Amino acid sequence: MPTKPKQLTPNRPLPAACGGTTWLPVAARVLDVKQENFNTRTLRLELVDPVLRTRYRWQPGQFNMLWVPGVGEAAISISSDSEIPESLEHTIRTVGSVTRAVEQLEPGGVLGLRGPFGNPWPLDRIDGRDVVLVGGGIGLAPLRPVIYWLQRHRERCRRVVVLYGCRTPEDRLFAEELAAWEREGKFDVLVTVDNATAEWTGPVGVVTNLLRRVRVNAERALVMVCGPRILNRVAAWSFLQLHVPTDRVYISLERNMNCGFGRCGHCQYGSKFVCKDGPVFCFKDIADIFAREEI
Repeated sequence: MPTKPKQLTPNRPLPAACGGTTWLPVAARVLDVKQENFNTRTLRLELVDPVLRTRYRWQPGQFNMLWVPGVGEAAISISSDSEIPESLEHTIRTVGSVTRAVEQLEPGGVLGLRGPFGNPWPLDRIDGRDVVLVGGGIGLAPLRPVIYWLQRHRERCRRVVVLYGCRTPEDRLFAEELAAWEREGKFDVLVTVDNATAEWTGPVGVVTNLLRRVRVNAERALVMVCGPRILNRVAAWSFLQLHVPTDRVYISLERNMNCGFGRCGHCQYGSKFVCKDGPVFCFKDIADIFAREEI
């Protein structure tokens, strides 16, 4: 007899295994470092404490707070496979003092970690849906765990579309994986660049232009978007114009975070906090403030 598909737990954040409501990080060791492009690296980490390593669980879309002693702490999305929780990957673009310090770490180095924090992507809503993932630049990193999950549970949904855009072909994240996902044929994968090189044969232009190449069934679509603010806005409005309901468009927002559990106020977003109520939001829940510049 056919087995029933594995049921997901309700889409709510898991309790943090380390530092849930405190500022105390635990030690995490760097196992491996991969250079993705000129300013972005993927660090594979493991918790030094074997008991915590066994307890640690997370869901796609959540993040950790990474701490470098004497420098500071930054919120970084988890970019690895959530079903292999003992080995954590964080894809980090060098943009500030903390990420510059992290850039100096090599295998064997140690940093502090708290987490996981935040609301995950709505994987409990994918059954029978067409799943559309839209990522721009570093925004592919928080979506990568969703792709891993869909590879394992492809039977749960109908069509899967991955749309990704970046500045140049050399700026692509996970370039080998993007090619492999396309070859496997489980997903429709389209990649575009703003500025093409002589060797580039794919689409050129912003990632939302790819919607002209993809027919979206609004009745079945479940959309997940992550990228720069302008991409989030344009992509969300584009799907709404295609009549995808507001409760089936999800966006991961970036914000300066400090505590990770909604106490310090650094990431306040209207009446919500990105660290606690996000970073993944349903568009329906933020529609009234989504386009406001001052929020």
